[in-house]
Amino acid sequence: MPSQDIQWFPGHMAKTRRLISESLSLVDIVFELLDARIPRSSRNPEIDRLTAGKPRLILLTKSSLADPSATALWTNELKTRGNTAIATDTVTGEGIKSIVPAVRKILKEKIEKNESRGMAGKQIRVMILGIPNVGKSSLVNRLGGGKKAKVENRPGVTVNRQWVTTSLGLELLDMPGVLWPKFDDRTTGENLAFTGAIKDAILDTTELAAILCERLFDTARKPFCERYRINENEAESLDRYGLLTAVAEGRKFIVSGGEYDYERTASTLLTEFRDGKIGRITLELP
Repeated sequence: MPSQDIQWFPGHMAKTRRLISESLSLVDIVFELLDARIPRSSRNPEIDRLTAGKPRLILLTKSSLADPSATALWTNELKTRGNTAIATDTVTGEGIKSIVPAVRKILKEKIEKNESRGMAGKQIRVMILGIPNVGKSSLVNRLGGGKKAKVENRPGVTVNRQWVTTSLGLELLDMPGVLWPKFDDRTTGENLAFTGAIKDAILDTTELAAILCERLFDTARKPFCERYRINENEAESLDRYGLLTAVAEGRKFIVSGGEYDYERTASTLLTEFRDGKIGRITLELP
């Protein structure tokens, strides 16, 4: 962002990193959750170090909000790097039934060893990791068959580790969301802010929404312009704030005196992007 880069690393993030290290010996496998709209930006670069070679399954979450062709590119890219990756969505159910077979394949030797020792059917213990608001608790609830973990569409709701037993042979350890101390580039911070991984309360949401307008005009021009009744040709010459004004104008968000209500415009744009109302949009490709 023009004024300053987005950085957000409250004290409980450091506590979460310690919690991960302390809990790793308790689990058989790690589920690493990435937001399908921003798989690169939502991948915590510290996870490799924190999970120290533990078997891993990558889940691209919220796939119903992302461009399906982009998600296919991402799953292929992750597979070529030797990962097992599945596109999932806890609302539509996409990919959910593929999770247990994938786990059993990854842990085939361990499961066979358990069976040879007379421990067939032993629960597989899973640590669920990812950035705030990536859908960890929603996944736990879906796999657990009921509302077991607290879910809200804002970061920082899960603050302690929670074990949830399922009927699928999995015992799930839902961990708090964890960010990292410094983002490599401005775009990563912006992407995390767009999707709600960073609390809006600490951000200039009007400036953030203006940047999102610019990104949507570049990556999803048609659905963006249609949603907010913007003339594509006229918008070609507009900067990010001009695009935000066009959104305000399209929605008739005008306060007394004829001024545009930028605060309401920003809030609406960010909410509608996060809810998938503008369209199925992926902000970065492999």
